[in-house]
Amino acid sequence: MKSKGIAFSFSFLVFITLVFHPFIAFSQSTLSPIPRDTLLQAAFDIVKSTPFCALVSVDADGQPQARTMNPFPVEKDWVIWFATSRNSRKVSDIRNNPRVSVYFADHSAAKGYVNVAGTAVIIDDRELLVKMKRDYWEGIPNWQDRFVLIKITPKSLDVVNYARGLSGDPVTSAAPRLVF
Repeated sequence: MKSKGIAFSFSFLVFITLVFHPFIAFSQSTLSPIPRDTLLQAAFDIVKSTPFCALVSVDADGQPQARTMNPFPVEKDWVIWFATSRNSRKVSDIRNNPRVSVYFADHSAAKGYVNVAGTAVIIDDRELLVKMKRDYWEGIPNWQDRFVLIKITPKSLDVVNYARGLSGDPVTSAAPRLVF
């Protein structure tokens, strides 16, 4: 009789764990919730050491389109900025569907990765563009007329940072996620 009670208790514990596990971010090494500041710092570590990233948009046919980009330095608010040609396909993609992802990773050194999912807007503001100007644009004729800015407001951030002990879930491989 006692063994049935133990079996029921164990089964109930397993059930509760399986049901609620997807809703809580856990560290593999400690099996405790990961503090927001820890996730953000782990993500900044990766982003600061990665000069290029991939911007993924969705084209008019519904196909994801990834391209290498050189972002402006990411600040603490996690708003991500790019400059691009006003006539580029990515501008058209974003105007049709503002949902994007920005993926930071350096695969030459297995440090981890950061994926930021968010909403993009095209900013056609010459004064702001001039303020954000990069030195190498001087070699681009009429850059003030050719470029627009892309501003991405984050909705969520996934981070794997091996140096900080943050890796994917042992069952699903899902990275720890922070929702803004």
